[in-house]
Amino acid sequence: MSDHLRRLGAAFERAGYTVEGVRALLGPVAGGALARDEIVPALRATGGGSPLEALTRLFWLQVPVPVPAVDGLADDLAAAGLVEVSAGEARALLRVQPLESVADGPGQVRHIGYVVSDLKAVPGSGTVRSDHVVGAGGASAALARLAAHSPVDNALDLGTGSGVQALHLAGRARRITATDVNPRALRLAAMSVALSGAGDVELLEGPLLEPVAGRRFDLIVSNPPFVIAPPGAGTRYVYRESGLPGDDFCRRLVTEARDALNEGGHCRLLANWLQVKDVPWEERVGAWAEESGCDAWIVRRDVQDPAEYAELWLRDSCEVGTPEYRERYGAWLDHFERQGVTGIGFGWIALRRTGAARPAVRVEELRHQIEEPAGAHVGELLDRLAEAEEFSTACGQGTAFARRLRTAAGVVQEQIGPPGAEDPERILLRQTARLRRVAGVGTVEAALAGVCDGTIALDPLLDAIAQLMGLDRDQVRAHAEAVLPELIADGFFELVPEN
Repeated sequence: MSDHLRRLGAAFERAGYTVEGVRALLGPVAGGALARDEIVPALRATGGGSPLEALTRLFWLQVPVPVPAVDGLADDLAAAGLVEVSAGEARALLRVQPLESVADGPGQVRHIGYVVSDLKAVPGSGTVRSDHVVGAGGASAALARLAAHSPVDNALDLGTGSGVQALHLAGRARRITATDVNPRALRLAAMSVALSGAGDVELLEGPLLEPVAGRRFDLIVSNPPFVIAPPGAGTRYVYRESGLPGDDFCRRLVTEARDALNEGGHCRLLANWLQVKDVPWEERVGAWAEESGCDAWIVRRDVQDPAEYAELWLRDSCEVGTPEYRERYGAWLDHFERQGVTGIGFGWIALRRTGAARPAVRVEELRHQIEEPAGAHVGELLDRLAEAEEFSTACGQGTAFARRLRTAAGVVQEQIGPPGAEDPERILLRQTARLRRVAGVGTVEAALAGVCDGTIALDPLLDAIAQLMGLDRDQVRAHAEAVLPELIADGFFELVPEN
């Protein structure tokens, strides 16, 4: 089969069957309609009979094409198990999606291979099978951006599914291991790897970290089965549900990851977590990070109430309109009500194994757009958290103002107030890149941002600011001690290393 797949991969590329090629073929109108699961405009845009149009119809639109339209490929397609040929037509048995990089930055997107998965489930196509294997989508793209990292020696894709993350890792990890509990997923992932010419990927079956017990990695990535479903509510979909209670899969992955990481190694995963009445979600999920013993950055990007959550995943499995829909919807709500669940958080978790006695942990909500890829900022953010802790310790020891700070690159100042007013009502520091945070600050912090270039210690700078503004010297110092740790943690200032 591998020979057939390798030949097909080369033929697909010659035909221009790439994300860029399909996007140009469909155009914005048909492409937009297809995003709404409407294929009529796309059918009109792909009727010319070219190899690209035939492949797009066959694998992207999932409609049969005449065998002559894939002339020269039909035998390999059938031998690889990608299509069946009957009555002069080729019909897709599996979905083949071209995949492009998402983590290389603007202007650096490139074709990296093909993802083999089950046919996309759409309304009216029936519910999906329990061992359904999904292809590339928004979640996998988000994880690829989060996992952006410098080259590594070995990487683990935990819960590989159709192999999307393994393909993203192929360009920067010398050795790749991919695991899944679903044997069928591993078979399709092997097809994805062969079709893409991605080299050797070790594929192992088993849950969580069991298949790689005793091994360590420089990077672990996971788009895990994080969906929180009620027990006994019907068919369990392996691609999205682990069978563990609540959000226990994500908790266990976070708390157990450290033992599978090399020193300085990273773990990046997407997650859902329960938000329970009278328990702040930051404390609940933050406790996972504390238990992990790693530096950690936990970010909530969205939150849904229990009804929204149930509806989302019932739509995902095409159960809307089925006789069981109301029963399963009710079972989801009953389960959440019994658990005191007020909402379900969506976000990401980034860990870094470190030998620090007190690992840095940040739990926060970020709803605004940040500079992508998100993963490019993880190491810097964790470094800033450690610097903030170091600065706070120095404050307690009375040595903080002997240190030097540098205003981070890309920070600008904004002043808000009535036109012509002598003094602004508000002063903001804004990051024009990276995480694009905004902080309301006072005149002391604003003045420091204007003069901190890393060459002069804080002590004389604060003296000069107090004198120029006619402020009490000790009050200026007390204020700086109170606000600077947070501004360092947020990335507005950087602590310059001592010589």
